[in-house]
Amino acid sequence: LVLKLHPSLSPIKATILPLVKKIHGEKATEIYNILVKYFNCSYDEAGSIGKRYRRCDAVGTPYCITIDDDTLNNNTVTIRDRDTMEQITLKIDELVDYIKEKTRF
Repeated sequence: LVLKLHPSLSPIKATILPLVKKIHGEKATEIYNILVKYFNCSYDEAGSIGKRYRRCDAVGTPYCITIDDDTLNNNTVTIRDRDTMEQITLKIDELVDYIKEKTRF
């Protein structure tokens, strides 16, 4: 089940998903606190990563941001596009501009 809304109309622009709560949760919270200043965001650490992606799809969230070991080592995150399922790697400091651009009407 996927709610396909234009990203500018989606009530939640991005969801932050730590791959492993105990390892990546603190960094995920930091990133959430940055993004929530600019967009409606959510944070989800419950269940497998696949189930979390599906929950985001069901409520129309256009972008899921996964926090993993690369985030801790390289300050990069993986962003998954709801409509294309394409995943890209992006620096943390580029996130706000990327989401602003992608959710513009």
